[in-house]
Amino acid sequence: MREQLSAAVENAFKDRFGGRPEAVINAPGRVNLIGEHTDYSEGFVMPMAINRGISIAASPRQDSQLRVFSIDFDEMLDVRLDDLQKSSPGWQEYIKGVAWVMQRGGQSLCGWDGVMAGDVPIGAGLSSSAAVEIASAFAFNLFTDIQKSRVELASAAQKAERVWVGVQVGIMDQLISAVGKKGHAVRIDCRTLEYKYVQIPREARFVVLDTGTRRELSNSAYNERREECEQAAQVLGVNTLRDATLIMLTVLQNEMNAIVYKRARHVISENKRVHDFAAAMRDTDFARMGALLNQSHASLRDDFEVSSTELDLIVEIALRQPGCFGARMTGAGFGGCALALIKKNAEKNFIESVRQEYSQITQIDPSIFSVAAEDGVSSEKVET
Repeated sequence: MREQLSAAVENAFKDRFGGRPEAVINAPGRVNLIGEHTDYSEGFVMPMAINRGISIAASPRQDSQLRVFSIDFDEMLDVRLDDLQKSSPGWQEYIKGVAWVMQRGGQSLCGWDGVMAGDVPIGAGLSSSAAVEIASAFAFNLFTDIQKSRVELASAAQKAERVWVGVQVGIMDQLISAVGKKGHAVRIDCRTLEYKYVQIPREARFVVLDTGTRRELSNSAYNERREECEQAAQVLGVNTLRDATLIMLTVLQNEMNAIVYKRARHVISENKRVHDFAAAMRDTDFARMGALLNQSHASLRDDFEVSSTELDLIVEIALRQPGCFGARMTGAGFGGCALALIKKNAEKNFIESVRQEYSQITQIDPSIFSVAAEDGVSSEKVET
């Protein structure tokens, strides 16, 4: 898929700007296997970079003009890096935000011309926005010769989304797009930014179940959930819920309202599920892996309340299929995608059965596809 997307943006660059681009930059989207809404409490997550993402064909300029055309939106971003202004929400703000953060950090950036396209569903919880941020940060890094590390680029991209775009995200989405590894999930400590690669069993297949429903993250209850987690941490006397235990929560349950208690219970239990899932994956224990996915979904649905009618339905349908070990919503929630763990040889029948039943009930044709773990952001020189 990367090869097709790279060819598409390279050809479009020649049509729009004339000549060939200097490089094509590819940044993957991600699915989070487990560890949802834990990252902004400095907890643990286990995503994998996927074989869908964002590609930008680009060449540096000798001035501060930044021109990026999006094939998917048929829109152009045309700004000067020394005169960045916020405008209506859209894909352009992620790129402008990255440039603003990097310049605020003391870097003198050069402009570039680019053409961008993606094959990761937009707003589905697969981190299309983080892939745009990482791809553009990598372009600035490449053309300005800044030599920032991948972790530093991820931190800059996260800050862009928090400060410029206004969504209080954790570091997971940007970091996995930067440091992903083919054939592996990545267990990330969101406090220290240390990460460990965990090999995915060859027999495992992860299938994305796109419900066809969307949420606008910046207008959702995402920031509200973060505030509730901070309230819980304050009552528990810890910096973040990363440092809390279920015993502590039980002792101080009456000191917080019922909603804040439930939010904390999800985060604390979800952190433990990340470690348990990593161990189960190393042991190739599919039954245990599936059970943990199911527990995660129930916690997100009942305690964190970020699921939706469509997400619950598609998970229920998936679990009824032969060869499915477990399923859960993935991403911020309120719509978007679920994820299922299935047997390798059950993939075709599973996809067809879930699509048919979900479509009959909802009258929505879902997008259902398997994903493989891929490497993080990379660039390729275009031969002249």
